[in-house]
Amino acid sequence: MQLTWSHAVLNIKDEASMLDFYTKTLGFSISDRGPIAEKGPDIIFLSQTHDEHHQLAFVTTRKAEDPPSALNHIAFRVQSFGDLQNLKTRLEAVEQDFLPLSHGNTLSFYFADPEGNGLEVFWDTPWHVSQPSGVVWDSNLDETAALAWVEATFNQDAEFALREDAQGKFVNRTS
Repeated sequence: MQLTWSHAVLNIKDEASMLDFYTKTLGFSISDRGPIAEKGPDIIFLSQTHDEHHQLAFVTTRKAEDPPSALNHIAFRVQSFGDLQNLKTRLEAVEQDFLPLSHGNTLSFYFADPEGNGLEVFWDTPWHVSQPSGVVWDSNLDETAALAWVEATFNQDAEFALREDAQGKFVNRTS
């Protein structure tokens, strides 16, 4: 059985700021909403694709005094380097701090939503690199320069290879 990521549900405090961030900054659309049960809290469904009813959902149950979520982060893949650069422009426009981090196999931006939930948006590079691995990268680089930087930075890794040459080598690892 191969599992693929479907969706995440977050318990939220501030519906307006969360919806504003996820729709305007990250480009999600509300696909549905309503009470979970009679007199229950609302659940709000969001998606970026017509193929998925929801990729993300919010339940409006957290209180201001509640501790932060145990969630580390939710990761989203983008299809092109241009998509990643477009996100950078959007994050900068709303003065959102982000950490550009490369794992060798990705170029990623790590940041938090308005309630402190961790997010990663990444673009796949053509390489496989053993994990964990992470190096801050210059998000002002263009695609060609960024890929050259990744290759130069990670090519000494013992498992460094083109992704298609490494397929299957990291499934069911025991060490």
